[in-house]
Amino acid sequence: MTYDEAIAFWFGRINYEVRSARPADLKLERMRALLRRLGNPHDRLRLVHVTGTKGKGSTSAMLAAILQAAGYRVGLFTSPHLTHVEERLQVNGVPIRHAELTARMEEVAPAVRAMETETAFPPPTFFEIGTALGFLHFWRRRCDIAVIEVGLGGRFDSTNVCRPLVSVITNVGFDHTAQLGHTLEAIAYQKGGIIKPRVPVVCGITQDGPREVIRQIAAALLAPLIWVPPPDASWLPMTKERAGSLQAAALPPREEVSSPPPGLTTNLLGRHQLHNAALAVAAIDCLRATGMPIAEAAIHRGLRQVKWPARVEHLADRPTIILDSAHNVPSAEALVHTLQECFPAVGAKRVVFAVSADKPVGEILRVLAGYFDHFHLTQYANNPRSVPPEKLAAVLAEVAPGKPFYVHANAIAAWTAARGAAAVSDLVCITGSVFLAGELRPWLVGPETLAGTP
Repeated sequence: MTYDEAIAFWFGRINYEVRSARPADLKLERMRALLRRLGNPHDRLRLVHVTGTKGKGSTSAMLAAILQAAGYRVGLFTSPHLTHVEERLQVNGVPIRHAELTARMEEVAPAVRAMETETAFPPPTFFEIGTALGFLHFWRRRCDIAVIEVGLGGRFDSTNVCRPLVSVITNVGFDHTAQLGHTLEAIAYQKGGIIKPRVPVVCGITQDGPREVIRQIAAALLAPLIWVPPPDASWLPMTKERAGSLQAAALPPREEVSSPPPGLTTNLLGRHQLHNAALAVAAIDCLRATGMPIAEAAIHRGLRQVKWPARVEHLADRPTIILDSAHNVPSAEALVHTLQECFPAVGAKRVVFAVSADKPVGEILRVLAGYFDHFHLTQYANNPRSVPPEKLAAVLAEVAPGKPFYVHANAIAAWTAARGAAAVSDLVCITGSVFLAGELRPWLVGPETLAGTP
């Protein structure tokens, strides 16, 4: 198998992914069946499992950076990717190389083909194949630990076949409601599906109803529950007692509150990133309780060095250029709050915006319209779900009457127009989708090559 053949095999299963977007198809049996054919590599790894409506990618990146700073060989599985599919599978910050991906696919492809000829399970999907590649790659590379980000929800996500050392739930908000439910409590139930018996769970949820859902799931599974409040809030502890070790062999404490350590900083912009950092630190404390040495210096060094592109990424000044991928209401709100806090003295504010059709387009535009002065509406070429810019214009006119907007046939034209119209004191932000960010990032920072990809 060549690299091109490996990629063609993988991307040829995207139709299965579309078919499997229905809730009834979000099951774990075929994922377990696929991994059994590969020797169950996920059972041979130490893992951290991370879910949430927003912040799960940033929190995963922070955890991986801290663990790498502590001297461990760390796998990181995330999705989606920005520009290269190899970004989804990283070891110590380096995406899987072409030769490695080809070798792993030579192991995975026969198992997938065998399952495609059977009737017991529907064929494995694109994401399930990627998940299997990740577990297999991290095992083959002898990773000391791997951080696994959930793709969708948690309960029926293909990553939820693992038994981690600690589970992390960043927050809940409205996204993927067709699959996860139309209330925050229903979404919390799906996110809480990653909680395992007696495995500590670190949680940053703030809403009362979803918190109660997580509390009930954790209590039923005797899972230690560590609440992490935002660094700028103070919550009264649920209980103050700490009943011994967090290790699975001991009867776990029912609940506790983790206070963000003083002086917590990260080079990722936004107050919400401090909350993500606090979640990562609480998860690190749980890993320490299992016997993993992780020095305080590694925590601070990892948080200072972590990189997570296209998440309020500050690329230039005069004018201020921001690359972001907010694609739901909570992430759009976090973007606006961060820009207000970090760039208070800018002039006119322009946004290049494109979004997928399954998102709450009107609500996202309403949030953004409270901050941005001019909208450059467009669509991306790398995913068919992109909303046509003419439809975006109609929605914007409805939710923010009179807001100036411009319609552009493609993302490059939108970026060129927004940049050309901006004065040196202005701010230009690209947001709405990871697909838009991935399409435009090479134009902003230059084409990136993966180390050792040939």
